[in-house]
Amino acid sequence: MQAADGQFIIATHSPILLAYPGAVIYEFTDSGIDRVAYEQDQLVTLTKGFLDALERFFAHLFED
Repeated sequence: MQAADGQFIIATHSPILLAYPGAVIYEFTDSGIDRVAYEQDQLVTLTKGFLDALERFFAHLFED
């Protein structure tokens, strides 16, 4: 479909799908809809933070 200039609208929480070459990413927030770069997407930054510091996230989740 890409060679035929096809378009897809995909709602996802997958940073892998968001990384598809040529993808245009829109982020829906309380203030509206904004086009964002992959590195600036909230899901991508959260996932990177989680993977970079698992112990910090788990400590927060399981604190007394």
